[in-house]
Amino acid sequence: MKLATYKDSSRDGQLVVVSRDLSTAHYATGIASKLQQVLDDWNFMSPQLQDLYEALNQGKARHAFPFEPSRCMAPLPRAYQWADGSAYINHVELVRKARNAEVPESFYTDPLMYQGGSDDFIGPCDDVVVASEDFGIDFEAEIAVVTADVPMGATPEQALEGVRLVMLANDVSLRNLIPDELAKGFGFFQSKPATAFSPVAVTLDEVGDAWDKGRLHMTLQSTWNGRKVGMCEAGPEMTFNFGQLIAHICKTRNVRAGSIVGSGTVSNKDWSHGYSCIAEKRAIETIEDGKPKTEFMKFGDTIRIEAKGKDGLSVFGAIDQKIAPTVAHSV
Repeated sequence: MKLATYKDSSRDGQLVVVSRDLSTAHYATGIASKLQQVLDDWNFMSPQLQDLYEALNQGKARHAFPFEPSRCMAPLPRAYQWADGSAYINHVELVRKARNAEVPESFYTDPLMYQGGSDDFIGPCDDVVVASEDFGIDFEAEIAVVTADVPMGATPEQALEGVRLVMLANDVSLRNLIPDELAKGFGFFQSKPATAFSPVAVTLDEVGDAWDKGRLHMTLQSTWNGRKVGMCEAGPEMTFNFGQLIAHICKTRNVRAGSIVGSGTVSNKDWSHGYSCIAEKRAIETIEDGKPKTEFMKFGDTIRIEAKGKDGLSVFGAIDQKIAPTVAHSV
């Protein structure tokens, strides 16, 4: 099934079930009003939502209405946890090679991961609001999953059983703030503003055999200012699968229902697939020409991130955003 959250002036919005072709939707109010409720009581509520989903697809849902992605919040508007990995080691290799740095051996056996802010996600069509272009605004096209409870000490295989939903992410980065933050030795903070997610989150049966051993074998499309810059394959080159990423968190603590885990920037060794973030494009330019020439995003720029199924239809809907400056507040 496919689930979304509509804006309703509250912090957590209103849960809706969305048809497979993303054309219609139906409020899930009679079952659950918020997605977190469903994640907390999955075995009881998900079959009821599945019944509504099937009725919606058959045109039998009595109060269906046209689905509008512009009305969506993030599927889970705020989460107990947002942990983002860097599961595509090719991305790490490129960025480090561009600055003549070696990749430590441990990076190939132990996932990189940071703890992001999870109290304030932005909707798939909301503006990315940034104080200054000088911060080095970049998009990052990623895959993300929403989990059930996963106990401390879970193996990657056990952790994989905890994946409830999959969706897309734009993990916005402010590249020019990163070096000073990392130099402090305490990780990302101000350089990682609010993350955006696709209009819908979907259960694994919706992607069929594209979901294989904890990897989503789909092409992630990134379109910057109307020009397609990335057609990256998300499956084959994912060094650490989602089971391994979740198990990494579980090494010392429990993961609770409603946690979101990201893949990191989707990256391919074949540069003809393009790029899922500008930093990678700049790294390639530096490797080839000695310096980058592609600038980061400017106010008014747009970014669209999407993945389509074998039928050519959008699976998660599109993240479709504009970069905007902060608005001064009067005192």
